[in-house]
Parts: sequence; structure tokens; C-alpha cells
Amino acid sequence: MANMKQPRFKQSRRLGLNVCGHPKAMERANKGSSRADKKLSEYGRQLLEKQRLRAYYGVMEKQFKRYVILAKKSSDQTGHALVKILETRLDNIVYRAGFASSIRQARQMVVHGHILVNGRKVDIPSYLIEVGDIISLKERSKSIELFKNNFESNLQNTLPYLIKDDKDMSVKLERIPNREEIPIEIEDQLVVEYYSKAM
Repeated sequence: MANMKQPRFKQSRRLGLNVCGHPKAMERANKGSSRADKKLSEYGRQLLEKQRLRAYYGVMEKQFKRYVILAKKSSDQTGHALVKILETRLDNIVYRAGFASSIRQARQMVVHGHILVNGRKVDIPSYLIEVGDIISLKERSKSIELFKNNFESNLQNTLPYLIKDDKDMSVKLERIPNREEIPIEIEDQLVVEYYSKAM
């Protein structure tokens, strides 16, 4: 399985944005060290936003292009549709649910078979969750201290489109999120503009 393996903190500093979600990721960031600190052309700004969005979700370029094509077929604005597709990936929902402390950890949990979707094991991180789907831990995995601690410490960090069941240690995708509810700082229109020239 291909994935993005560069150091997370270094990547965040280079992109000028905390794309890994770790509270200490930007501590060593110096002015002038990121691409965002430089004077960028229009193309440069588009490329930077594309790289930031890819880094947020840990998606490789080939797969990212497929999501752009899928988003273009949506009745929604292409940029908004793209972010919504990425947000409903299984690895991301596992992260948003609080089972994992990062997207990378969430992806590892999925690949190692700890996650169930509607009671069935799914080990594909890019699997797209649909409205009404319930994501939970395997019964044996519920006793793993790391997963329990992650979930319990994140019970208050809820998003309006996810419903958590703390007793069952599960989460349900109640609805497709609105773009403004998705907690990422990206100018998605610039990403669309980048691909309108590149594809």
C-alpha cells in the first residue's frame, strides 16, 4: 500500500500549515521556511493548496486525481465536493471519531483489520463511508488500551455530522458534512483551478 512517508512536522513546516494535526507540529516553524512565506505565482498558490489538501488526508497523487474527477461530476461546487469525498474516507472517519490520534494511525488501524463498517470488517483506508454507515471497533480491539484511551479522550470533540455512541464505541455518519463544518484550512477553489490546467 503506497502512502506518504515523509516526516510529518517537517512537511507541515514546509507547507506553512499544520496538516498533521499534532499540537507541536509548527513549534519550530521559522518565518521564511515555508512555501507560503515566499512570493508565489498564481500557479504556485494553486500547487501549494493542492499539496496541503493532499497532505491533510494523506492521499497519493494518482488517487487524488480520481477524487477530482469524481468531484467534477457532483452537482455541488467541485472544490466543496472534493473535500466532502476526502472527509468520508474510512481512515478519516476513524480519525474524526477519535479512535486514532492521527490519520496515519487511523490508516494503520484499518489495514490491520481493527475496524468494522456496519458490522463487517473493512481493511481498505480509501473505502468511502455513506450516510447511515456505522463504524466501530472489532470486539477484541475494544480492549486495546490505546484505542480505548483515544476514543474516551475525544468524546467531547464531536463534529455535527457524526454521532458517537460511547457505550458501543462506535460512530455513525449522520449526514454528508457541509463544507464549513469540515475543520481544515484550505482554499479548495485553488485546487480545482490547478487541476483545470493540469488535467
